[in-house]
Amino acid sequence: MLRKIIIATVCLVQAVAFCQIKLPELITDGMVLQRNEEFPLWGYANEGDKLTVVYKEKEYNTKANQDGIWKVKLKTGKAGGPYEITIKTSGESKTIENILVGDVYVTSGQSNMELPMYRVAPLYQDEIDTANYPNIRYFEVPKQYDFQGPKKDLPSGNWIQIDTTTISNISAVAYFFAKEIHTDLEVPVGIINSALGGSPIESWLDEDALKPYPNAYAEAQQYKNQSFIDSIQQSDRDRASNWYSDVNASDIGLQKNWKTKEEGFENWSTMNIPGYWADSDLGTVNGVVWFTKTFDIPISAASKKAKLELGRIVDADSVFINGKFIGNTTYQYPPRWYSIPAGVLEAGENRMTVRIINEQGRGGFVEDKPYELRLTDKTINLEGEWQYKLGAEMPNLRSQTFIRWKPTGLYNAMLNPLTQYPISGILWYQGESNVRNATEYDDLIKTMITDWRKKWNDKDLPFIAVQLANYLATSPEPTDSDWAVLRESQASILDLKNTALAVAIDVGEWNDIHPLNKQAVGHRLALGAKKLVYNQDVVYSGPQYKSHSIKDGKVYVKFKTFGSDLKVDGKELNGFAIAGEDGKFYWTDAKIDGDTVILNSDKVSNPKYIRYAWADNPDTANLYNEEGLPAIPFRTDD
Repeated sequence: MLRKIIIATVCLVQAVAFCQIKLPELITDGMVLQRNEEFPLWGYANEGDKLTVVYKEKEYNTKANQDGIWKVKLKTGKAGGPYEITIKTSGESKTIENILVGDVYVTSGQSNMELPMYRVAPLYQDEIDTANYPNIRYFEVPKQYDFQGPKKDLPSGNWIQIDTTTISNISAVAYFFAKEIHTDLEVPVGIINSALGGSPIESWLDEDALKPYPNAYAEAQQYKNQSFIDSIQQSDRDRASNWYSDVNASDIGLQKNWKTKEEGFENWSTMNIPGYWADSDLGTVNGVVWFTKTFDIPISAASKKAKLELGRIVDADSVFINGKFIGNTTYQYPPRWYSIPAGVLEAGENRMTVRIINEQGRGGFVEDKPYELRLTDKTINLEGEWQYKLGAEMPNLRSQTFIRWKPTGLYNAMLNPLTQYPISGILWYQGESNVRNATEYDDLIKTMITDWRKKWNDKDLPFIAVQLANYLATSPEPTDSDWAVLRESQASILDLKNTALAVAIDVGEWNDIHPLNKQAVGHRLALGAKKLVYNQDVVYSGPQYKSHSIKDGKVYVKFKTFGSDLKVDGKELNGFAIAGEDGKFYWTDAKIDGDTVILNSDKVSNPKYIRYAWADNPDTANLYNEEGLPAIPFRTDD
């Protein structure tokens, strides 16, 4: 027996000794190597181990240093594949398979870069159903933070190729960008997506780059203290737990089982849906409000499956039909797409009940969204009169502290581990979370670009950013706007070499910070890459303000047109406003004359300042070029 134990122990020791080669999470089957590069393949082994790396029948020899780190520089060559890389030591051999050589891009930012294809399915179901792009590979960086310092590796991850089984969960913007580059350039494309919803730009800066911003730098120091983080998280958990405990205990709708079809609803109030109960007799209360509506189902649809779409709801909802639970969503942003299983719908009258929990602000059903029940051969409109009743009134629930968004955390954990991996360029879609400090964003984003380029050891690394889409209610008169200031700060990246801007002021939705039209965004990013990365002779930008002059009360605004003509999308040119010395802006008549727009208003006899598309939602601004790219918003009164 003792002999067997000794033999087993020896075998175990030998197995451990042979497990010498460890690779970073990015270096794995299916990866894309940047073409025409000296790729710094690196990994870990036992100190002093000699390794041989074989790629394209060429051998590279190296040795693990005192920290167990080894590195070789592979000449990747031209686009193609699939290839293999074999790594050998005296006791082990490891092969990385199905490698492509092509162009690699890092995509980063917040939720609009993160938003997966399934969230935009209403516009792109055909793409989801038919995708088959084995030469587009996608790597999703795990969502994590770290305040202690830059991490050298990721905790996990894998490269996937794009087909109908994988496309639903990949970034929509990244997909449409990669598809266009892949099909037009006929080159494999690798996407490394490192994005996190809600993240401000400060979370993507490293500690040294953050030093010029004392408030953010001081906050980063605070969050190095794990006890500090633990105390905040515990306080947040306790506050939320107590609030939800109280709301559920006091909700008379739960006590009286209002979700059932048999509950008496005669004394419930009525309001039109979509809408917010703050505008009803109920007023601005928080807590739980129950809504109910009846609808008729034909015999042909009874007991069959159906689809339910309830737009968007603020904040959380649980949906019941005929007393049976259909589904729930726990926060306000996702679209409410629910599947109704067979056996729920009945011939004749059916009752839907929705329990809404609102923690703060205006609760209810977001306007200008679809509210409908889709049967096999019929769609039932659910808008109109609903009944409602207060289940529980509660004080505001203060928001949690989003520690994952704090300065340096995402750079350390989600960005720094990528910086040894050669890439073609960076695509950036972020800014919504920095509207609060829009004027400072100008300097922040330039600092970030410069620092990231330094980390990749490429001072001219192409950087292409998406300018924020139009959002929120439109204004009938010219107005100030923090969203416009943020867009102005984003446009300032054009002061740096090898940058481009994908303007999105015409593809947003006034009532949704996550607009569906991600194909236009991907296309405009691809145009920027075609210019900066591939040096193609393409019109990659909409018209950009160049200069202006004033003569006889008229303003002559000259545009840089990038080789295209100015164009009006519609009958009249809109979106321009002028002001005199008093700074009060008025909409103005505008017409195109070559590369110039002429402005004239009988309300401003001595014009001094100009603004174009200067609003939260400049949805009437309609100056484009012949390629359909919108003009970049601007002002001259800063």
